[in-house]
Amino acid sequence: MSQTPDEPLTLTVHSMPKLDAASARDAASTRAGRWKMVLLFLVCAAPVIASYLTYYVIRPEGRHNYGELIDPQRPMPDIMGTNVQGEPVSLLALKDQWLLISVADSACSEACQQHLYLQRQLRETLGREKDRLDWVWLRTGSAEMSESLRAATAAAQVVLVDTDSLAAWLVPAEGRRIEDHLYVVDPLGNWMMRFPADLDSKRAKRDLDRLLRASSFWDKAGR
Repeated sequence: MSQTPDEPLTLTVHSMPKLDAASARDAASTRAGRWKMVLLFLVCAAPVIASYLTYYVIRPEGRHNYGELIDPQRPMPDIMGTNVQGEPVSLLALKDQWLLISVADSACSEACQQHLYLQRQLRETLGREKDRLDWVWLRTGSAEMSESLRAATAAAQVVLVDTDSLAAWLVPAEGRRIEDHLYVVDPLGNWMMRFPADLDSKRAKRDLDRLLRASSFWDKAGR
């Protein structure tokens, strides 16, 4: 019986297909589309970046903030609470506005009432810019709001929240309680400033004016 001699393995090499004119146009169009998306993102992000550079980086020499800047900023968590109508609401629903926040038990002590008064006054002194900032009371505890408090805070965003969940986001200065401060949150939902206890309203207003000026490129009133 004859045997076929071993033959070396024969490899067949195929040439790569050439792009025709239509394929070349499609590839060029895809690349152009990607570059357009990148440029669009940069155009949209530029005002936000510019406003933060203005406030945080390109600050006039000798200028000092009254409020303490939070670094790194802390994004707003998806904490569920209850509004004054008894409806469930997420804190994230408060985004897209500057927020001036106080935290206090629903019974609202004298210090709580003073903070609510200062929040309202600070917002009113912003004049035509006041619609860019929301006055927010994050209330805690199980006490019901009195009718007088409901009337006094009718212009505020009032949300009942769990104390432990809130404490994982807003942090007081060392030796202080969460109720001792007012907190500033930017329209992107980042906690970015904490005002000192025993608030000086004039100095706090200057900080708020600067923040609103620096963000006027991109932030408008309303959500």
